[in-house]
Amino acid sequence: MNLNDVLNDEAKRASITEDVCRLVDDEVGKQRGISGVAVKAGYKLVQGVKPGFVRKVVQALLPEFAAALEPIREQAVAQGQQVGSYFSAHTQEVAEALLAVTDGRAQSSEHRSVKGAYAKLRGSARSNVESAVPGLGKIIEKYT
Repeated sequence: MNLNDVLNDEAKRASITEDVCRLVDDEVGKQRGISGVAVKAGYKLVQGVKPGFVRKVVQALLPEFAAALEPIREQAVAQGQQVGSYFSAHTQEVAEALLAVTDGRAQSSEHRSVKGAYAKLRGSARSNVESAVPGLGKIIEKYT
């Protein structure tokens, strides 16, 4: 079953959304240092000002993320590997696929404030996304 098929199942899509939101929460919680304090503060602010914002973003991006990750998942399957293990071994490739989606979204945004905020965060995004890739691989493995 490919990622798009999984997302077409409403119950699985809802469960995936919950798992990904939990992964995001966990990754934000792991942040350390001055930049970690800033990330945690910004995350808390967004959650306070716009409850459900993260969930809505995850729901909106899931189809694009699935399309970007499906070829990588297929490589894992073709090589007879578990998706979670494969993703863990290919964190840079997976992170680039995810960031290509968010880069495209940011670029096409009509909101200058969104573009500006994304540009400021993009430099550190790669390491944060790479940190989340093993957990994401486990989520994908769970549902496919």
